[in-house]
Amino acid sequence: MINDLVTALISPLGTALLLWAAALLIWVVNGRGLHQGRRSFRGCRTGPILASLGFAWLLLWSLPVASDALRGAIELQAGPREISELPQQTVAVVLGGGVSGPRAPMRPDPDLGSAADRLWHAARIYRAGKAQRLLLSGGTTRTGDGSEAQAMRAVLRDLGVPDSALWLEDASTNTASNAQQTAQLLKAQNIQSILLVTSALHMPRAKAAFERAGLKVYPAPTDFEVIPMPLELHRILPDASALLGSGRAFKELVGRMMGR
Repeated sequence: MINDLVTALISPLGTALLLWAAALLIWVVNGRGLHQGRRSFRGCRTGPILASLGFAWLLLWSLPVASDALRGAIELQAGPREISELPQQTVAVVLGGGVSGPRAPMRPDPDLGSAADRLWHAARIYRAGKAQRLLLSGGTTRTGDGSEAQAMRAVLRDLGVPDSALWLEDASTNTASNAQQTAQLLKAQNIQSILLVTSALHMPRAKAAFERAGLKVYPAPTDFEVIPMPLELHRILPDASALLGSGRAFKELVGRMMGR
């Protein structure tokens, strides 16, 4: 819970809200001082400066050009890799985050999210013979609709991967837990190296977590968000999706620093 709060506060929106809250507090305190004949000149200047900084910070990370630059730099650490270039491994670990479980009656089937490319990529890796088994890692979601691992298994079955090739880890709650729980299962089978399947933006943090858990990791990133493109007018105009993308990038940076 504390880690989630820190991540939220350090995000572009969270930081801007903190600065605005500080500016409001200064304005309130200074207003009371004025009423009592003790108005602070420093407070008169600090409040507007903090409010302006909050606006500028939020505006910066709302620009597609800034958001793409940050996310692209993180994704390049993973680097695109052709399936044919991946080494053969006993297991490919597939991280949750791209699918939610069914919630009858309105949602009888798993719901695919924006990171569901992980499942499609994992199925392709299996069919290419790069991994004998797929270890699906993801615990119960906050919405209480079953574990991510179970939802991933349902989708991969539909993609033609047999049950015999699917191995579930459904106790983890975040990336660090994914790595710890998965490493225990693998080391019990004397497996020391893996292919790791997750979104490119998530890969640097995930790879570091699995290496800390003592595994040799061969990245198999997918779901690249940033495609190089020329600078156009719409890329220097504020965009809500760009702000959302910046928030995800900050989450990855903060999570890696905190070892999550």
